[in-house]
Amino acid sequence: MTDFSFASLSPETIIDGLESAGFSVASGLLALNSYENRVYQFHDDDNIKFVTKFYRPNRWSLAQIQEEHDFAIELEQQELPLVAPLVRDGQSIFHHQGFDFAVFPCRGGRTFEVDNLDHLEWMGRFIGRIHAVANKTPFIHRPAINTDEYLYQARDILVNTPDMVSQGLQLPFYTVLDQVIELSAEQYKPQKQIRLHGDCHAGNILWTDAGPHFVDLDDCRTGPAVQDLWMMLSGDRQQQLLQLDTLLMGYEEFFSFEHSELRLIESLRSMRLINYMAWLTKRWQDPAFPRNFPWFNTEKYWEQQILMLKEQFAILQEPALSLTPQ
Repeated sequence: MTDFSFASLSPETIIDGLESAGFSVASGLLALNSYENRVYQFHDDDNIKFVTKFYRPNRWSLAQIQEEHDFAIELEQQELPLVAPLVRDGQSIFHHQGFDFAVFPCRGGRTFEVDNLDHLEWMGRFIGRIHAVANKTPFIHRPAINTDEYLYQARDILVNTPDMVSQGLQLPFYTVLDQVIELSAEQYKPQKQIRLHGDCHAGNILWTDAGPHFVDLDDCRTGPAVQDLWMMLSGDRQQQLLQLDTLLMGYEEFFSFEHSELRLIESLRSMRLINYMAWLTKRWQDPAFPRNFPWFNTEKYWEQQILMLKEQFAILQEPALSLTPQ
């Protein structure tokens, strides 16, 4: 069985690994909020703060991690506000006792205000600048956002995990799940795909007086440009249209947006919802997950998912968001 665990990752292992890569650790290790990887802040002998990320074993190949790093470095070189990994002796990926890790400068910030239209327009410009660079060359090793992984494989994970969905809720859950999967797969037909941040929601955006920045590209993939925009929309349809108009006002200063991609939003939302359930299921044996997601895998949780999927199925049948008259 493939080992995705951090069972052997001790504080001593982390410090030894950092020192082997040429970083001194004068402080203790402060664990930061990260579930997929293990991320820690520390400072060196000169009191300079860094963040190290130890990648979950066997999640990404070395080639895929290197593409993440190369993309971040490329964006940073274009003066985009994104925190790229540090390079020592020509390498940005370091290895110690079976773990791959990277080190980044420590950059703070406050939460992105999703209901602030000025911030949204700024984010539109930021994403437009990223996509203008991203469009120049493709990923070779990073995967694309696809229905097989996000819908069908995700369903298989749920089905093949014994007793995950409560016995009495399995029929209604899988009935509506399959309806959503079928309609989402039918609607997800992207025409053009580029390199993306991939997980562009408010929690991954830090704001300072100088504006927004991302701290890493751990989920970067190939996909339609709208993937990096739709997660910043919230509220009812009219609110989303206003937010979308504001985002694109900034975005199109730097990169042209294909408005036909708006019809992909709800299929992308379905893919995210279903893949999220599967992700929690797949990681449930990691002690960090029951500790941080105590509401998951309860009868109430699955009842809520049934209602949410029913709502999503209804939304999938509505006209797509559009900024032009229908």
